[in-house]
Amino acid sequence: MKDRMRAKVRGEHCLNIFVSYELKEKLKRLAERYDRTLADVVRAVLRIGIPMMEGISEAEETMVKEYIELFRKFRKIKNLKEI
Repeated sequence: MKDRMRAKVRGEHCLNIFVSYELKEKLKRLAERYDRTLADVVRAVLRIGIPMMEGISEAEETMVKEYIELFRKFRKIKNLKEI
């Protein structure tokens, strides 16, 4: 079982991404500033950024739902005024 888990983990947790030169330089400066490795900084940014993006996505969904409900209410009011 350990061998299966180890074999599964070795390649599947890696992520290769291309970023702009400017972003890489910002990440490098952060790493140097806080005496961390570049990988540590990227991991921290991802850990912090994912919940923020999830929150933004949820907020956008709520905003769209509320806007649709508001639009429907205005349409009903407009139809009642026309009658």
